[in-house]
Amino acid sequence: MKLDSPQKEIYGKERFTALQAQRLAQEIAFGPIVFQISRLMVKFGIFDMLSDNRQGLTLDEIKEKTKLSKYAVQILLESSLTIGTVLLKDEKFFLAKAGWFLINDKMARVNMEFNHDVNYLGMFNLEEALLNGKPEGLKVFGSWPTIYEGLSSLPAQVQKSWFGFDHFYSDNSFEQALEIVFSKKPKTLLDVGGNTGRWATQCVHHDANVVVTIMDLPQQIGLMRNAVKGMDGEDRILGHGANLLDKNVPFPTGFDAIWMSQFLDCFSEEEVTSILSRAAKSMDGNATLYIMETFWDRQKFETASYCLAQTSVYFTALANGNSKMYYSEDMIRCINDAGLKVDTIYDNLGLGHSIVACKLK
Repeated sequence: MKLDSPQKEIYGKERFTALQAQRLAQEIAFGPIVFQISRLMVKFGIFDMLSDNRQGLTLDEIKEKTKLSKYAVQILLESSLTIGTVLLKDEKFFLAKAGWFLINDKMARVNMEFNHDVNYLGMFNLEEALLNGKPEGLKVFGSWPTIYEGLSSLPAQVQKSWFGFDHFYSDNSFEQALEIVFSKKPKTLLDVGGNTGRWATQCVHHDANVVVTIMDLPQQIGLMRNAVKGMDGEDRILGHGANLLDKNVPFPTGFDAIWMSQFLDCFSEEEVTSILSRAAKSMDGNATLYIMETFWDRQKFETASYCLAQTSVYFTALANGNSKMYYSEDMIRCINDAGLKVDTIYDNLGLGHSIVACKLK
């Protein structure tokens, strides 16, 4: 595995002094507690209160505003003080920079909700998932082989956080992605793994002539039908139900463009190669296949690489047990093995997406 800058400079040398490393070790050891305390500081509105009261608030004032017991408030504040999300001066508590980001950085909020509602309980079974190659943590919600079969049956709050996470990252790249895909003026587009049809909706609004077919599990096609019902361009959004993990299921033919957004990270390398091979067999020499992914090694900022590497663990413990947020060279190898070649790579789209445009070899 090789890395380019900035990751090469960051991950190739020790980043912490001995004292900082010791502190980090304890933060890791108490990680679940740190997470839940910080989540509740957001939920109970304490960070917001401190943000609104720049002159600071005493413990008793926070107790009065939250209606929590003094004991509860003291537990939350003392933990947060040592975490570094609040400050204490002259018997008053103030909001620290990290606390500010937890309430003002939408990415942090989306990640926190996703990790609490979707990941938290299932991560207890991560060891089992790594050893068995199966999403052993998914059992906290149901007995499906992967989370995708059960997505429509998950508890409402879990669905909300799952889709909120998925849409937050993809939506921020759509505007730039539309310009790239429609620069070649496709008339027909196959949206593979199109979920609830957000990309398809963007496409039919962007181009009044394009017809988009969403290829996904039958359960997802049903969710999509409900999501796009009554929207402008609904008649140009079609559905094609299929189990993409079945190696005998072919791709429909006759499309100018094939689109896979945040989709291939849901599959193992073997499965990715199988899917791309079947896609390649459906293409002619004029068609282009677009893969939009957040590759952890092609990020502009290290924090994004960190978030993506941790998100990989969701796939291990809950999604399917064998996929991840890909290292770009692994994806390119799968593309080549499938009978395709990389035509162009567009980096730094939205919140860190790349689009890999592929053609037949």
